[in-house]
Amino acid sequence: MKAIGVAKVPSVQAGEWHCEIKFDGYRAIAVLERGKAQLWSRNQKPLDYPEVIPGLEALKCADAVLDGEIVALDRRGRSSFQTLQGRDLGKRPPIVFFLFDVLELDGQSFRGEPIEARRAALEKLLRKAAGALQLSPWFDVEPGVLLAQAKRQHLEGIILKRRGSAYEPGRRSGAWLKVKNVNEQEFAIGGFTPPKNSREFFGALLVGRYQRGRLLYAGKVGTGFDRRRLQTLHDRFRALTAKACPFANLPLDNRSRFGQGMTRSVMRTVTWLRPTLVAQVKFAEWTQEGILRQPVFLGLRNDKAATETRREAAAI
Repeated sequence: MKAIGVAKVPSVQAGEWHCEIKFDGYRAIAVLERGKAQLWSRNQKPLDYPEVIPGLEALKCADAVLDGEIVALDRRGRSSFQTLQGRDLGKRPPIVFFLFDVLELDGQSFRGEPIEARRAALEKLLRKAAGALQLSPWFDVEPGVLLAQAKRQHLEGIILKRRGSAYEPGRRSGAWLKVKNVNEQEFAIGGFTPPKNSREFFGALLVGRYQRGRLLYAGKVGTGFDRRRLQTLHDRFRALTAKACPFANLPLDNRSRFGQGMTRSVMRTVTWLRPTLVAQVKFAEWTQEGILRQPVFLGLRNDKAATETRREAAAI
């Protein structure tokens, strides 16, 4: 089930929504069959987080399908996608699997049950959970209050889940909403510029997002890399080079206040890529031209398809 991004907290009646913290990690489905656990991403790829497997297999059930978010904790105990990416560079940050829903349990489907019944079943299942498993907490408060508190603690945002709602796999029905404190989302990588000065491998990534089946250019991302990240990304790009520009809205001849326009002459220096890789990018805002201002690369997302990238609601 997916959440719809909204630009502001909706006007609500008391008790209309359950509130949760929005975690900054990988969405994961845990599948237990005869006591053996596997982890799957939202686009049905296996996830390799051995830290959470013992806790899952110790649960008092034979079969289950559970929904949650795998996160890495930074030094302040906050979920951080950039910290999670450190695993690719040989680091081992603390991993937690925050569970927030149950779809099936010992042969019983819970997908049509109201969220409160699903929550009760999950709480009972996790009562003696150990290791890296934790229950995602609920906060039955006015959403604006929780959002303000999340902002003070430099958290990404909050999730709102409508009372009495069923679990709707693969849908954004509006029963789940997400409200962000920071502008951060996924973009497809469609090319890179050559390196300049002392930088090696490449200069900046060209990123975009899909709209009505067309990949639209959203700007160049030139910060957020160390040398090792530049090299590992460049190695992955080798198998994805393409002759044609994948962006439907290039060239852009007008120079933005916040960066160089992607003119035909600039495009001749670009190495184009098949847009299959997805980058997580933090940025200050969208310009009027639909270009990212002050974008920073945070890492690659292996749990989402490039065609899923959309322009999301801006942070409050």
